[in-house]
Formats: sequence, C-alpha cells, structure tokens
Amino acid sequence: MLGAMMHKDLLISDLIVHAGKYHADTEIVSRETTGDMNTTTWSAVASSSRQLASALGTLGLDHGDRVATLAWNNHRHLKIWFAVSGSGLVCHTLNPRLPPEQFIFICNDAADKAIFFDKTFMPLITGTKAHLKTIEHFIFMGPRDEEVAAALPEAIFFDELIEKGDADYDWPQFSENTPCSLCYTSGTTGNPKGVLYYHRSTMLHTLAISLPDALSLSSRETILPVVPMFHANAWGIPYAAAMTGAKLVMPGPGLDGDSLLQLIDDYGVSLALGVPTIWMMLLASAAKSGSKMESLKRNVIGGSAAAPSMIAAFRDEYDCDTIHAWGMTETSPLGSANVPKGKHDDLDADTLAALRLGQGRPPFGIDLRIVDDEGNPLPHDGEAQGALQVRGHWVVETYFGKDQSATTEDGWFDTGDVSTIDADGYMVIRDRTKDIIKSGGEWISSVDLENIAVSHPGVAMAAAIGAVHPKWDERPIVVAVKAEGADPKEDDILALFDGKVAKWQIPDAVVFTDAIPLNATGKMLKNQLREQFGNLLIEREE
Repeated sequence: MLGAMMHKDLLISDLIVHAGKYHADTEIVSRETTGDMNTTTWSAVASSSRQLASALGTLGLDHGDRVATLAWNNHRHLKIWFAVSGSGLVCHTLNPRLPPEQFIFICNDAADKAIFFDKTFMPLITGTKAHLKTIEHFIFMGPRDEEVAAALPEAIFFDELIEKGDADYDWPQFSENTPCSLCYTSGTTGNPKGVLYYHRSTMLHTLAISLPDALSLSSRETILPVVPMFHANAWGIPYAAAMTGAKLVMPGPGLDGDSLLQLIDDYGVSLALGVPTIWMMLLASAAKSGSKMESLKRNVIGGSAAAPSMIAAFRDEYDCDTIHAWGMTETSPLGSANVPKGKHDDLDADTLAALRLGQGRPPFGIDLRIVDDEGNPLPHDGEAQGALQVRGHWVVETYFGKDQSATTEDGWFDTGDVSTIDADGYMVIRDRTKDIIKSGGEWISSVDLENIAVSHPGVAMAAAIGAVHPKWDERPIVVAVKAEGADPKEDDILALFDGKVAKWQIPDAVVFTDAIPLNATGKMLKNQLREQFGNLLIEREE
C-alpha cells in the first residue's frame, strides 16, 4: 500500500456537531406559533438535538423508522431534523397544505411511527387521527398545553420529552448509505410519491449548494428560509446553514409580506429564499411601507419561473441580486442556479439581465440533457427545445416503496419540463410538458406569455393556458388576477404582447378571475384553469 486517507461516513450528525463546536454563539432566531420571537444558538441547538435523539430512543423506535413532522420553520423543527436523522431514524416532513385524504395516504404509505406537530395543525391531527394506521406517538411541539391535552389525551409534550434525554448522548455511527429523510411530491394528479434521501446524497447536496457558483453560503450570511421545511427540505438550507455556520431567521407561520419584511429589517437578513408568490407579497409590503430592505443583498427564487418584472424590481428598487434556481423533490432539490461566469462581467446591463432570467447551470454532481420525443439527445445550443432530463449524486432512482425504476433505460430522470440548454450549461425552462400550448402543431411557451402579462402593474398573477380551438386545436388565453385597486382591461393586457412574441403566439383572449388555484407548494393548478376556461373561445363564438 502506498498510503491511505482517513475514511469517515458522511452523516447528518456531523453537520450539527460542527455547527455547535465552531459556530457556537451564532444565533438562530425563530417566530413561534404564538407570534413570540425565540433566540437560541447553534451550540444550544446542537445540545438539544443530541438530547432529543436520546429521548426518542425511549419511545421504542427502531433504526430506519419514519418520524413525521407537521410544523413550521422554527427552532424546535430544526432540532427535530438533526435528532431524527442523526440517530438513524428517517425524518418525514409532511405538507399541511395537502387535502386531508392525501395527508392520510402519505402518513400510511410512509408507515410513520411518530409525529411532531405545531399547534396550528391540531385540527388536522384530531380530524385524521382515526385514519392514521401506524402512528404510535403524537408529540406536541411546545411545553405542556392543557388545550392540547384535552383534545389529544395521549399527547407527548416536546419540552417534557427532551428532558428525558441524555445530554451526553453520543451520535451513532453507521453507513452513509442509510436513509435520513423522506419527502413526498405534490403532484396534481394521482397520489403523491415519496422520495427517500440518504445521508450521503444529502451531504453531497449540502456541499454543492453552498458553493459560490450555487447559493454561495458562508458564516457571514443571515439567512431567511421562507421556503417551508416541508417543501423539498427547505431546499437544503437548514443543513447548509449548519455546515457553513450561517445565522438563521426562521419565519414560523408568518409568511405574509408584512411579517417577512419585519424579519428582514429587524434581524438584518442578507439572503432570503422562497417561491414567486411569496416575493410578490414582500414587494407589495415593501412598497407600501417605504422600506428599502437595505440588508437584503440576495434572494433565491425557485418552485416556478419568476417574472422578469419581479427580478428587475428586486435589482432596481432594492439593490438585491436574484438567483433564479431550479430543482424538484426528486433532485433533493437543487438542479441548477443562475450565477454568471467571469466571462459575463463585460456584458451590457440588458444582455446580462436576459441571461439571469433562466434557471442557470448545474453545479458539480448534476448533469442535464434535453431529448426529443424519441429520446434522442438534442444539441445544447440555446435554441433546441426538448424534454429536460437529469442525473446525479442526489437524484431519485426509485420512489419510496416502489420496485420499478424512476429513470429511463439509460439512467436519466425525466423532469416533465421542456427546456433549452446553451453551450455553457445555462438552462431555461420553457414550460411543463403538460402545460405547453400546442397551436397548429407549433409549441407556445405559457411561461413566456405569463411573464409578459404580469409585467402590467395592474396584474397580480397570470396563467397562460391552451383553450380549445376548432381550427388550431389550441390557442393561448391568459387568466389574470387584478392587482389590488387596479382595473386593467383585456385590450390593455393584449397590447403588451405586440413586438415581444411572434404574432401567432399572441393570446386570443384575456379573462379575469378572483384567484388562481395553487397547489400545496404554491404552483398554479393549470388543470383546474383548463377545466374552467378551456372552452372560452368556443363559448365566445356562440
């Protein structure tokens, strides 16, 4: 043997040990369900996580058992994450926004043995408890609460449970190829599917998203993860914050614009992450209050495409750089991030702004390709459009409990997106495969049409869908929600498209509605819009 390097399995517990040891006094601020603010430190979170892990051992849970959480982003949820995964159990984050029947299905499909819950979700717990077949322990995330005890006599209280744990508990050592967490997709059709993350895949993902060409995280950041911990593991931010020693500001249930603005200004948030609907509310609140959000230097937009007008507003009005990112539950979730290369430094402002509108390029560990209808790879020339496929160190291979592979025959995962990729790897989502509008045999991007529609100041939200047409099969229409106090007309919106898209791509109609339905992660439910407005053009002809 010429020599050897030390080997140590990559485990989630290593993150919290590091944060507690080398970033001991860095603060973790969180809003409680009561609205009160709590401030703790990485040292205290590390100690409490270890003690909670020990206490979980008193509940008869076995290695690999699933432990569910039904909770907001707060300090107790953070401690649960490290305690559960670090002790060899699987942390299963549940989305409270799902319909009750899907919530029940997911709990039973995962065979959860215990569930932690915030008080907000007491009605969901008591309303579904009789249908939860495998859950043996219901743990309320707080001190003893008589209202909870009366409604759920068997409830265990977090603050009492943790006191039973051993403060000197040693994190167990096991293979890095051990499951650590479980998230379910939030598809619009059929039952959600579980994606089981491993310690190894999660640790590699954590390293990758922290890199400068991804999210560029460090101990100098104060991070506000608005994206919930139940949405694709908050995009990995709690793990990465522990790895880098960043300060966390956790919003709890307060996800409205005014509440987020207060946290940004009061705690000097430098980086915030969330979906476009969140940022629309934040921008409205900042404009109303006059705040310039001076501490906010960067924000990350993911979950669905961000309108150019939104990116421009953050840049021009608040001096905040927007990182447009892409990913999905099946990719842990980061698949790409839009950070310019050095060669782009000399680009003029308009060209650079256009580059930043796409979803960016993959970090090391992820590979992307686009294919045609027959599965043949298409060129990365920025022009060819095809089905986006991905493979890498933190991409799903099989769904939880399923034997059938989730990948193509040659080992790629089909994302359901239609994209272009250029020679530098910059990827642009043109549409979802199921949402792209097919008119006269040609494709029209609903994303492009939506971005133009929401550039009108009187439009709060817009969705472009294909409506039935007797000659062209489908023609695009825009379903729009008016901004508060505004009253734009159909012709006002249609006039925006002139010169921005080819004439045959201009929508045939604009219809206004009070609200656009969203799924559990804030994405527009276009299938419901197609059911409601899909015959609009035919009806107008009658």
